[in-house]
This record gives sequence, C-alpha cells and structure tokens, in this order.
Amino acid sequence: MKTICVLKGGSSSERKISLLSGAAVSAQLKALGYNVFELDPQDYPTLSDLIAAIKAGSADVVFFALHGGEGENGKMQAAFELAHIPFTGSGSRACCITMDKYISKLVARDIGVPTADFIIMRENMIVDYNTDEDLSGFLGSLGLPVVVKPNDGGSSVGTSLVTHIKELKPAVELAFKESNIVLIEKYIPGAELTVTVLEGKALPVVEIKPVEGWYDYTNKYNEGKTVYVAPAEIDPALSRLLQVYATRLWHAFDLKSYARVDFRYDGDKAWFLEVNTLPGMTSLSLTPMAAKAVGIDFARLIETIIHNV
Repeated sequence: MKTICVLKGGSSSERKISLLSGAAVSAQLKALGYNVFELDPQDYPTLSDLIAAIKAGSADVVFFALHGGEGENGKMQAAFELAHIPFTGSGSRACCITMDKYISKLVARDIGVPTADFIIMRENMIVDYNTDEDLSGFLGSLGLPVVVKPNDGGSSVGTSLVTHIKELKPAVELAFKESNIVLIEKYIPGAELTVTVLEGKALPVVEIKPVEGWYDYTNKYNEGKTVYVAPAEIDPALSRLLQVYATRLWHAFDLKSYARVDFRYDGDKAWFLEVNTLPGMTSLSLTPMAAKAVGIDFARLIETIIHNV
C-alpha cells in the first residue's frame, strides 16, 4: 500500500481551514488502508527542509490539503516538480495563474466567460482621497456596491462587501493586509453557485445560500450559517451553461485532477468569480457535496484524487 504524506496547516491566513481539511483527508486515507504521515510546512525553515522530510518518510504521493499562500500559488508545486515528488492537484503553472484573480479574470474574458468589471491596485491608490465625491469618482462605472478583496487570497479572508462609500478606504486597507495587490470588483447580486470539475468532468452545480448577509468567512465555516443545495435547484439550461463555463476554464488554465469554479448569477447572466485549485475538504466543503450528489462518497473522492497524480 502506498505511503501518503498529507500537507496541512502552512502559514497562510487559511491555516485553520487547512488543518481541518488535512485532518479529514488523513482520517479517510488511513481508513482506506494507506500508510499516512502528516507534515506542516510551517515547521520547516525552507522548502528544501520540507522536501527532505517528505523523502525521509518515503512518501509515494504528497496530498495537498493546504489552502492559500505557498500551498496554492504554485511555488511549492514548482519545488516538488523539480524534486520529482508526485503530488495531488494541479501543476505549478496552473496554480500560479488561478491564484491571481486579476489574471484569471483576463483569461476568462478572453475565452468568452463573463466576469464582473474591476479595478486592480498594486498600491493604495485611494489613500489620499478624502471626500465621498472623490471616492465615488475613483470607482467610476463600478458604482456601489463593490467587493474589495486580496488579489491572491481565499476563504474570503480580508474580503469586504462595500455598500457605502465611507466603507471603501477601510476595506482597501484590510485587503492590503493580506496581499500587496487588491481587487475592487463590481458586486453581482443574485445566487452564489459553484461547479467542481473532477477529472475534466463537471459535477452538479451547488447553490450556496447564506442565512444572513453574504458568503463571508463566518458564513463559510460555521455550521448553520449557510444552506447548501446539491444539486442546485436551478434551470437545467443554466446548470449546463455553468458546467460548460467551468470545463472551458479547466482547459484554459490547464487544471488537473480536481478544482472548483465559483460563479454568481444575477437572474439574467452568469458571472465567473474565481478558481480554487485546492478546494476545502472539511465537513462543510463544497467539492465533497458536489461529488456526493452523483454518488461519489468521500472515500471514493479521495481515491480518485490520489489516482490522478
């Protein structure tokens, strides 16, 4: 039986969720009979040290249960590729591109997948704007509300829904704490929908319905805060369109094994939000829900991911 090294934790702002994902994956792998050991990249000063520990454990495969940061931006994948260490999920190039929301949106537009208008900031361009009128002018055609988010973050950490102009500067400052690039995106009202692609095939659409407010960090990771409908009870034509968009993006980004693509639907048009190359694997995670909707239980999902290395 293969020996699997599960990477979990890390130093990103999504560490807490990664630890939960890693624990769930490890438990399932052990139940399936694999030899399993866990490593936390935060415990190793350099990637070379981490690679040495993986090799010392005689791992046949590394299972990425990391979220955000070096675990999802392609840096760690690139190091493993150079070290000839097999790992789950997409390769370094795909991870690098999809982690950058700005680049992802440009690619989506280029292949005909709609995405909301936005402003990209590599430095705080509104720090000297002091009046509501000036700030409104800065937003221009975006208007309000807008979503302010770190360009390379996840799990809605550092993300704000801005409905009043006075909230804009604090939201930008919060996002800059998580990234050196910030995206201000036109808010798309309506349904929150997501499509997992497994082995190049789109699974059923899942609808996300927060009980209150929007799908922020609190509503994502606290049981009872959000209702999930899998498969989504939406028009079959819309469901098929989202699956077509998701698989189109899968091929454009050269993704591998599994990934999740998020959308908004305003009642008329579907809009691409972002790609998650390492979707969560917790009890509230969307990818296991989508898989379950077509009869793929958690054990089979994990096995499929392992076999796609």
